[in-house]
Amino acid sequence: MKTGRLNLRISEKRLTKLKTYAIDKEKTITQLIEDWIDRLPNSKTGDSSSAPLPNQPDG
Repeated sequence: MKTGRLNLRISEKRLTKLKTYAIDKEKTITQLIEDWIDRLPNSKTGDSSSAPLPNQPDG
């Protein structure tokens, strides 16, 4: 599989929160983001074939 690169600018507070969450879930940040992307609805049908997204934190 060919991969791409994503650069993201977020606050240190959010990055720390993300890292802590990843450690708690025993996943990498990449895995967390890929899991989230995979749960997004299919743009052609508007449906998602997997579980709904969890409630989003206020940040």
